Amino acid sequence: MSIYVGNLSYEVTQEDLTSVFAEHGSVKRVQLPTDRETGRPRGFAFVEMGTEAEETAAIEALDGAEWMGRDLKVNKAKPKEDRGGSFGGGDRRGGGGGGYNRGRY
Repeated sequence: MSIYVGNLSYEVTQEDLTSVFAEHGSVKRVQLPTDRETGRPRGFAFVEMGTEAEETAAIEALDGAEWMGRDLKVNKAKPKEDRGGSFGGGDRRGGGGGGYNRGRY
């Protein structure tokens, strides 16, 4: 299982997260997603710890705690939603248009 950590400072590093969570047990992995265009952190992360008890202890200690000027949101990560595709899953990208432009005669 993994822990979701939200409302992070954009200045946070994997090392910062590892050190904070290591106070509550062994940290197996830290994933800090970055924006594709800017390369900066997206403001959330996922942390995997050695045991479920360590995860629970970290969640209880850090959820709502102020860190780097932000109030953390820490809970068990939910499985990634299946966003489906264009075949029966409902494409949620939106968009619109198509057709022709009446003003071009």
